[in-house]
Amino acid sequence: MTTMTRSLTPRFAQRKHHTATRIALVAAFWSVAALLVAIAHQSIDATSPVVSAAVEVIAIVVIAGAYIRLVTPEATLDHALFAGTMWVVLGIATEMVMTAHSGRQWFALLGSPANGGLRCVLLITWVIAPALFVRSRE
Repeated sequence: MTTMTRSLTPRFAQRKHHTATRIALVAAFWSVAALLVAIAHQSIDATSPVVSAAVEVIAIVVIAGAYIRLVTPEATLDHALFAGTMWVVLGIATEMVMTAHSGRQWFALLGSPANGGLRCVLLITWVIAPALFVRSRE
């Protein structure tokens, strides 16, 4: 009897991606995470900043898991930390552009400086979330 083994990784993830494609995918997954975080911030933060931060952390971690699982299941820790660093840089740039464009301070992605602890939690989550799902620690 022949046994058939089936890969658990999607076909898209089995392909080797060029650097430009990986950067575009990092930005695309960040966009989805940023949208979810901004929606959670706008709808929950006024009533409970702690609950809002918890929902935002969950959204970031879920999208980071999807990124690693779907795009780079063979990712190294270096790649995951690079992706997380890019996510923070994109978040900072977005908050700066939104603040300049709207004329008032906008802290939906990284949290308000008034809540320093929650802001630190969000910043750290943006950086390490992709690294949580790395299987190869090389």
